[in-house]
Amino acid sequence: MPEIAFIMGKSSSGKDSIFRMLADDKELGLCKVVPYTTRPMRSGETQGVEYNFVDDAQADRMAAEGRIIELRSYNTVHGIWRYFTADDGQIELGNGSRYIIIGTLEAYKKFLRYFGEEHIMPIYIEVDDGIRLERALERERRQQAPDYEEMCRRFIADCHDFSEENIAECNINKRYSNNAAIEQCLSEIRRDIGNMMIN
Repeated sequence: MPEIAFIMGKSSSGKDSIFRMLADDKELGLCKVVPYTTRPMRSGETQGVEYNFVDDAQADRMAAEGRIIELRSYNTVHGIWRYFTADDGQIELGNGSRYIIIGTLEAYKKFLRYFGEEHIMPIYIEVDDGIRLERALERERRQQAPDYEEMCRRFIADCHDFSEENIAECNINKRYSNNAAIEQCLSEIRRDIGNMMIN
C-alpha cells in the first residue's frame, strides 16, 4: 500500500496550492515532507513551510553526510540553485503514517529507487500550456521584483523535463487536470488518496 503521495507537475500547474490544501486536510491526515532549496525565499514564503531554505555550505554538509535522497541543480539567470530532499527523519515507512511531498519528475524517479515503487502514489497535475503561461505571468506580476526571464526559463525547461517520454518512463498512467476550477482537480485527488492510502 502506498505511504507517500508524490505531487508533481510543471511550473504554474497549481501543484503548490494543491499540495498545501491536501497537507492541511485533517481528514486525510498526511504528514508534510518539507524539501530543501538554496534559492532565495520568494514573497509570501516561510522558512520550513514551502521549503527549508539553506545556503550552499549547509547543502554541501548534508551531501557529505550522505543524507540527500535526491538533488536537482538549476543553472538560473541568478546562478545555480539546488533543490533536494534529505533523509532527515521526516519519513519513516511502516509506522502507520502517510506522507505528502511535492517535487519534480526526476525527484520522483529517485524516490522510487530509494523507497520502492510500492510505497509511492504519483499525483501528476496537468494544465494546458496556454493556461499555464497565463498563470505564470500573473504570478510573476505579483512578486515584489518580477523576474520574467527566469519565469520563461522555467516554462521552457518544464517542457523537456515533463516530456511524454519521461512521463511514460515513470509508469505514470493517471493525470489530474487542473485546467478549470482547482476544486474539481482537488476533489478527484482527495478521493484517490482516500481510496489508495488511507484505508
